[in-house]
Amino acid sequence: MSLPSLTLPTFDDVAAAAHRLKGMAHRTPVLRSTSADEMLGAQFFFKAENLQRTGAFKFRGAFNTLAQFTDDQRERGVLAFSAGNHAQAIALSARLLDMPAVIVMPEDAPASKMAATREYGAQVVTYNRYTEDREAISRQLALERGMTLVPPFDHPHVIAGQGTAALELLDDVPDLDYLFVCVGGGGLLAGSLLAAKARAPHCKVIGVEPEAGDDGAQSLRAGHIVRIPTPHTIADGAQTQALGDLTFPIIRDHAESLISVRDDQLVQALRFFAERMKIVVEPTGALGFAGAQVFAGAEGNGKQLHGERVGILISGGNVDLGRYARFLAD
Repeated sequence: MSLPSLTLPTFDDVAAAAHRLKGMAHRTPVLRSTSADEMLGAQFFFKAENLQRTGAFKFRGAFNTLAQFTDDQRERGVLAFSAGNHAQAIALSARLLDMPAVIVMPEDAPASKMAATREYGAQVVTYNRYTEDREAISRQLALERGMTLVPPFDHPHVIAGQGTAALELLDDVPDLDYLFVCVGGGGLLAGSLLAAKARAPHCKVIGVEPEAGDDGAQSLRAGHIVRIPTPHTIADGAQTQALGDLTFPIIRDHAESLISVRDDQLVQALRFFAERMKIVVEPTGALGFAGAQVFAGAEGNGKQLHGERVGILISGGNVDLGRYARFLAD
């Protein structure tokens, strides 16, 4: 089974999602850093979705989607595929809404994410992300079990829910000049663009991808969705192969640009968050700030963002502690 509506979401959908999530999702804090401001000569505002329920923004889209299930869909349950954050978000949302959940996860997903998904009550089915097609596996399982398949980014309710993170940031800091957002399948960026277009149309929204997974930028250059092999990057939440049919047109029409960063630049961003801001951020969650540094010319003098007010969406903080320690120690 699939959800009935596959039309492009609008800002009204983001606003409705915000109402639906009130009291369910955390209104995460906006953090400041004098060190970041001085380093790049700008004012930075960090939306800390690493402090969201399940440790990532994904709870917003998952709960917004499952809350709109029919009674029959709730009884049959939800099926999703995810490297980890969408998995946990669907699992917790399903538990809160009293419905069964099955999650298809790569066998090499971070152990902490897989364990948390199971602890929230979901059944986990594993696959090899480099040799097997997770979408085909998920479609077959959903058909066999009569469950509703909820993709991690390419659904209007998911996109609308994710957009509430940027909506909150823009409500708290209404005069941003730039907003940097991580990009995997594009759900967070697409939702953020809908929010920014309505709340701060002057704000330039820039998507940030891992260098090994720059399918989004390739797609914008080509004028159509470009699909790539699963990228090898430490940003496991951005190891997607393509933008979605819904996320691509929103990004194409409204994003200022898409830029990419190397894994070593992500590691430097992780260290900055740990050493200067005292917060744990996963590699995918560091894409926005690493991208702002690249855009600003952090390896030069930061003139690109000098004097500007810059929003950064920290997408999540779910990382195995052993792996995280190695990032900080290398």
